[in-house]
Amino acid sequence: PWDYYYYAEKVRRKKYALDENEVSAYFSVDNVRKGIFTLAERLYGVTFTELPDAPKYNPEVNVYEVKDKDNNHVAVFMTDYFPRPSKRQGAWMSEFRGAFEDTDGTSARPIVYNVGNFTRPTADTPALLTIDEVQTMFHEFGHGLHGMLTKAKLRSQAGTNVDRDFVELPSQITEHWALEPELLKEYAFHYKTGEVIPESLIKKLEAASTHNQGFEITERVTAALLDLEWGALNPSDSENIDIDKFEKQVAAKLDMPSQIAYRYRSPYFKHIFGGDGYASGYYTYLWAEVLDTDGFELFTEKGVFDPATAKSFKENILEMGGSEDPMTLFKRFRGHEPKVDALLRLRGLAPRKEAAKGGDINIPGGK
Repeated sequence: PWDYYYYAEKVRRKKYALDENEVSAYFSVDNVRKGIFTLAERLYGVTFTELPDAPKYNPEVNVYEVKDKDNNHVAVFMTDYFPRPSKRQGAWMSEFRGAFEDTDGTSARPIVYNVGNFTRPTADTPALLTIDEVQTMFHEFGHGLHGMLTKAKLRSQAGTNVDRDFVELPSQITEHWALEPELLKEYAFHYKTGEVIPESLIKKLEAASTHNQGFEITERVTAALLDLEWGALNPSDSENIDIDKFEKQVAAKLDMPSQIAYRYRSPYFKHIFGGDGYASGYYTYLWAEVLDTDGFELFTEKGVFDPATAKSFKENILEMGGSEDPMTLFKRFRGHEPKVDALLRLRGLAPRKEAAKGGDINIPGGK
């Protein structure tokens, strides 16, 4: 199983002729940052203006003021994208100050930041991102929008202070725009020639978007179920447990394919034992994917930059934070309770729906 991704990449190259190095040339850090800002302006009417003299915790941090279409201050946003010895691995969103409404009715607006560990630029090449890293930047920016656009009155309910199985909806739905053709043409430019990403390469990205999805979904489901099996144990049952034996028992119980290894082995499965609020909740990523794919399908039906749909998502999801029950908010935006069908369609595991007239997006069909 540890060779699987090596050969899966060979299959992807042969089947779709998609070369990561060719693609990355269009995804410099600055270009992708322009892409997330363009997305926010087109969908939610907010602009980002750099503040070069603003206080920052590291010289490499970029600071931006966020304003709405009426030029009102919305938030401060900071990006910190490169590794350094003092920084832990991974990518995340957090805030120095959350939003809240004071007792006199004045609104305290948030200071939000995104962190990454992308490869640094060299003497003659800017920092170029892989497809996964592009989606990571969009993902964390989705969390950032949740924090920045909130209008919830209570600090405990503002922004990302929501139920754990709801918090990944804004981040994961934002990923869908990363490779959306209409947006790509606004931010994906070759770092040497300045040419926009060609239509032929966009079509390759679309065709390859469902590659290996059956494997990846199965891998994620087994990780989520292993997580829940740990959570189902009584403390007395786990005092002297043999971790390797326990994992094998769970794999047998799930009839897990031998070609698939656990995405995370238990001793380093942070979301089980890390104490960061995700304990026994890895399944929330999959549940949030049901929410985000069902929600994004509404955009594909109406148009991926449809103003009315974007307004509804902003008002019912991003602005509300945890001030109402998540299911109530989702139904108000989507018009129905979430369905798994959209996830299967988007992953190429079920026949797709036709895109909105005007061709804003094309979701490749599956076998």
